[in-house]
Amino acid sequence: MPPMERSDRVRRIVVALTVLGAVVGALFGSGLLGGTAVSEAAGGAFAADATVLAPAGTAFIIWSVIYLGLVLYALWQLVPAQAVKPLHRSVGYGVAASALLNAVWIACIQAWRIAESFVIIIILLGVLLVTFVRVCRRSRRGTIAEIVLVDGTIGLYLGWVTIAAAANLAAWLASIGLDAWAEAPGTPGVVTLIGAGLIAVFTAWRGGRWAPMVATCWGLVWIAVARWAQAPAAPVVAATAVVLAAVVLAATVLRFWSRSKDTAHES
Repeated sequence: MPPMERSDRVRRIVVALTVLGAVVGALFGSGLLGGTAVSEAAGGAFAADATVLAPAGTAFIIWSVIYLGLVLYALWQLVPAQAVKPLHRSVGYGVAASALLNAVWIACIQAWRIAESFVIIIILLGVLLVTFVRVCRRSRRGTIAEIVLVDGTIGLYLGWVTIAAAANLAAWLASIGLDAWAEAPGTPGVVTLIGAGLIAVFTAWRGGRWAPMVATCWGLVWIAVARWAQAPAAPVVAATAVVLAAVVLAATVLRFWSRSKDTAHES
């Protein structure tokens, strides 16, 4: 077997196994396979009322969409016709690494390792950013399958983890006794949200893709809902989340429009 063909086969198997591991980890972390639900694990550090950056519980529905996208991508890239596609060679190991890190993050939460979970989610964010940039390097948008399973899945994953990392930081700092992260007005939370917003704006301007924006705005809106509707009430955090969602949406629209004009001129 030629070295490149062997390398492609190894990559495809690694992607499939790591995504399978991520799904099993998610089922364990949801309580279905004997673990503790993430919202209840680690002493409730990630509950919707634990910190000023905790989204309302409904926000986590997005994980179901992300996991579905990962599973479909893992199955699709196993199709023989996809084996040598440059796209999979570019993003395959990034997807695998993100799936593995996801499972490790859940394991940290189950083990009450909140500080370690923050380190893991920051690494995960970095991996997703690199993978997303590789996706954006393509000279064309690709087939519908590529747009949905690569652009869509990685974009949603990145957009959500951008917000989840901020929430994870708040959970860690609140758990070690820094009350400013768990009580109104939540000024440190506002600063952290702005940092996450800047990452989201970079993502929007780099790619002009809709999926990262949708996931980021989804997380921001549910943070706003939680901070207006339940304790700890933090109207400043809620207002900041809404403003940032609008900024990320605007940046994405402007970049998409700009890219569309450039494409039209080239054709």
